[in-house]
Amino acid sequence: MALAERLPSLRTLNAERRRFQRVRVNLAGRYMLADRREFPCQVVDMSPGGMALVAPVPGEQGERIIAYVDHLGRLEGRVVRGLPNGFAMTISATSRKRDKLAAQLTWLANRHILGLPEDRRFGRIVPRNPIAQVIMPNGVNLTCRIIDVSQSGAGIATDQRPPIGTLVTIGKVQGRVVRHLEEGFAIEFTRLQHPDFVEEYISS
Repeated sequence: MALAERLPSLRTLNAERRRFQRVRVNLAGRYMLADRREFPCQVVDMSPGGMALVAPVPGEQGERIIAYVDHLGRLEGRVVRGLPNGFAMTISATSRKRDKLAAQLTWLANRHILGLPEDRRFGRIVPRNPIAQVIMPNGVNLTCRIIDVSQSGAGIATDQRPPIGTLVTIGKVQGRVVRHLEEGFAIEFTRLQHPDFVEEYISS
């Protein structure tokens, strides 16, 4: 391809890079192709305008992708280029959603730079909306009450008590059962949650 033909696409790419700062991340997730097939993925590079995924099945250029990423939830966009072990995609979002993504990415980057431990104890709060859905390992969806929650875990009131070590999902957040309580059980999140968004994620 002649340089003159490549210049417009290079300018677009450079403009995107100037507009959004990219952050190296390591976030697990799943993505859905246009034909509705779903696959696991790992997001390794991200900005509020796009992200790079390590993925077993790459999408075609321009194909619509829906991804569900740990900490960040549902993201939608289109494939812009293939990578040796995956693909890069845009993120279609409102300016408010982009601002939120920027805050989340800044927090994720600072967490790694500061070396904050995953098991650090954080103050617990009672969420404004304590009703949530818990998905058990067998796929059963239970309505429960959140006793309290922090960045690292939550107490859940329910008559079900999964075995210690069981992996469950509350709202959009995955966690592992660490102890049984008189009125339910406690879980420790598999990933530390952002304090500004943890209530939103567990009540989703």
